Amino acid sequence: MRVVSWNVNGLRSIHRKGFLPWLSKARADIVGLQEVRARVEQLPAEVRAPRRWKTHFVAAERPGYSGVGLFSRHEPDDLTTTLDAPEMDAEGRLQFARYGKLTVVNGYFPNGNGKDRDLSRIPFKLDFYRRLFARLEKPLRDKERVLVMGDFNTAHRDIDLARPRENRETSGFRPEEREEFDRWIRAGWVDTFRHFNAEGGHYSWWSQRAGVREKNIGWRIDYVLATPAALAFVTKASVHSDVHGSDHCPVSVDLDPAVLT
Repeated sequence: MRVVSWNVNGLRSIHRKGFLPWLSKARADIVGLQEVRARVEQLPAEVRAPRRWKTHFVAAERPGYSGVGLFSRHEPDDLTTTLDAPEMDAEGRLQFARYGKLTVVNGYFPNGNGKDRDLSRIPFKLDFYRRLFARLEKPLRDKERVLVMGDFNTAHRDIDLARPRENRETSGFRPEEREEFDRWIRAGWVDTFRHFNAEGGHYSWWSQRAGVREKNIGWRIDYVLATPAALAFVTKASVHSDVHGSDHCPVSVDLDPAVLT
């Protein structure tokens, strides 16, 4: 089975660029989208409820902002969407979906930049990381099968962006953001892509400035993290840089279907 994460930078926009044909060919069982940027009633019917897919969306209170969506072949056994933190829940950033013994967390982690790229949202971003970490501490400790996927808005190591030296003071690669990511790894979460792929040059986000993506001057900020119990069922992890339509590309993991039972 395949689990895919993709920041689509506007679901209505990417629909016009071929989202549904991509979905039909992606060989996915579960697809988590970030930055949907629409309320469910604003989505075209064919996107809101495509044939043979079960869907669920969480919108931000602010129009045209944030939002996550989940497409799956089967209804989840359980689904929740809150961190019990009103200021964070208002931004529509999370879905916790359980399928049998596998829990999939679809997350759109905050960017640390304020309106004027002034780093003013970094405390909010770090608080989001810490609250979610705390929420998942018990499942990790209890050896449950959990995947946390999405746009983490942080490049973890130098190898995860094309120009680390020039971006050490940029949100997404500042020391305090990387340290928070490190805390997850030290606790036992596994970066599935790095588990299988040690080389650089693999990125999931590129600036929309002309020529940047063609030159592969990117950042790897989209991840699927796994508990060790879930990792035991992961057979492959991929970054699909050939898929266009957004400034991000999809990332995925393939798992033995026995992860569900």
